[in-house]
Amino acid sequence: MKDRSTKLLVFSSLFPSTVQPGAGLFIRERMFRVGKHIPLLVVSPVPWFPFQGLIRYFKPGYRLQPAKFEEQQGVEVYHPRFLAVPGLFRRLDGLSMALCSLFLLLRLKRSFRFTVIDSHFAWPDGYAATLLGRWLGIPVTITMRGTEVPHSKDLVKRAKLLQALDRAARVFAVADSLKRHVVSLGAVAENIQVVGNGVDTERFAPQDRQTARQRFDLPDDAQVLVTVGGLVERKGFHRVIELIPALLEEFPRLYYLVVGGACAEGDWRECLEAQANDLGVRERVLFTGAVAPDELSWPLSAADIFVLPTSNEGWANVFLEAMACGLPVVTSDVGGNPEVVCHDELGTIVPFGHPEALQQAIAQALNNNWQREKIIAYAKDNSWEHRVEHLLTAFAEIEGP
Repeated sequence: MKDRSTKLLVFSSLFPSTVQPGAGLFIRERMFRVGKHIPLLVVSPVPWFPFQGLIRYFKPGYRLQPAKFEEQQGVEVYHPRFLAVPGLFRRLDGLSMALCSLFLLLRLKRSFRFTVIDSHFAWPDGYAATLLGRWLGIPVTITMRGTEVPHSKDLVKRAKLLQALDRAARVFAVADSLKRHVVSLGAVAENIQVVGNGVDTERFAPQDRQTARQRFDLPDDAQVLVTVGGLVERKGFHRVIELIPALLEEFPRLYYLVVGGACAEGDWRECLEAQANDLGVRERVLFTGAVAPDELSWPLSAADIFVLPTSNEGWANVFLEAMACGLPVVTSDVGGNPEVVCHDELGTIVPFGHPEALQQAIAQALNNNWQREKIIAYAKDNSWEHRVEHLLTAFAEIEGP
């Protein structure tokens, strides 16, 4: 499907860069696939304030600053700075992001002539994008990805979030749970379209198990759990590690692969390693560090079960990636998780914050004889091609200037 009348300016503060290559990969994956059909470029504002360099003495990865311009896979990516002072002043991020991006967008409007601003996350990005859209006379779309749930707990952010959703020409939600959440707050349901994320089943496919396990020094007869994600509290690595001693009593050949590194939300690696040491299971908890997307099928293929006891999620791409490698999923009943793991033959959903239920679900998953070909088939039914078709149709329906 080709529609050269539509040109997108993708607007998101979370996007990969040379200094944070793992940030926002799910946004790039989705939108660069759209970019195979219609022209697009990316504006990814970067938070800045005058004294943030001092904070890096204590937090080395704090607000790393990429080059102001990069080219990724042939796509132009711009990183304008916007003033973002820590603390309560972060409530001004949306306005600051819009003001500090305005002159760049004015220049790009003349040279690229974009017809739609496609923003990601309702706050602060979507709010900033709708301001820019009003100033420039350009329609705006917003993709909700899960942060709308915690942000809506702040009354100020909630009001601005809802204002952005009301101003947008079209709102996409990666999960129906997100749509229901913002509608319960007052958003208009008719303007929100659910378009989940997809999976690249060529990149994510089962690899030879023995070879995969050799890569991570895992015994051939091991039973292996794996979690992939940024090493932050929200993802719940620590909730799995705390169960390893009890699980080892029933599964003495158990190992846990922790796949991931620092991300924009933080870096819990030292804390997680200390937890494993304190529990006496350090040799059974293996930290791989960050793994490039093209290599992720190897740790997934080395495992038996994918576990993600997360506290908040929109639509986790990693579930489909794990399923494409034949893994059942054990995860928590939050966000869009039940929409992805929607059948018992795909995995198990457990109540969040109940370690006993999580332990029982993991044990049952390890003992279950999963029909892995059915799991892989489900992942293939959720390939990116289906998602992109819906997005292209929606963008074509939006009338530009």
